Amino acid sequence: MRTCLVVDDSSVIRKVARRILEGLDFQIIEAGDGQQALEACKRAMPEAVLLDWNMPVMDGYEFLGNLRRMPGGDMPKVVFCTTENDVAHIARALHAGANEYIMKPFDKEIVTTKFQEVGLI
Repeated sequence: MRTCLVVDDSSVIRKVARRILEGLDFQIIEAGDGQQALEACKRAMPEAVLLDWNMPVMDGYEFLGNLRRMPGGDMPKVVFCTTENDVAHIARALHAGANEYIMKPFDKEIVTTKFQEVGLI
């Protein structure tokens, strides 16, 4: 079974994402910030990461940079999922190695479409 690391400081967002992604046959690992997410990746690299931008301890942008420098860190498909909707943020995320970008709030259709676009479904 494929794994998806859901990284968001909101337990509600993680729960919604978990329900959607489990419905798409993903096993879910959760992290409340970028530091927890890096530790999870060191234990087992996921196939996918659904990543919030604004979090305490380590934000999504910093996590993504660290992930891409890890051995095997180039492999996961990373989909940013955030309220940051300006073109500069989106361009910065994609330049840092994100594969796609989803705006909050999201639903099953949006997540499914983006995961299809990056080849996860």
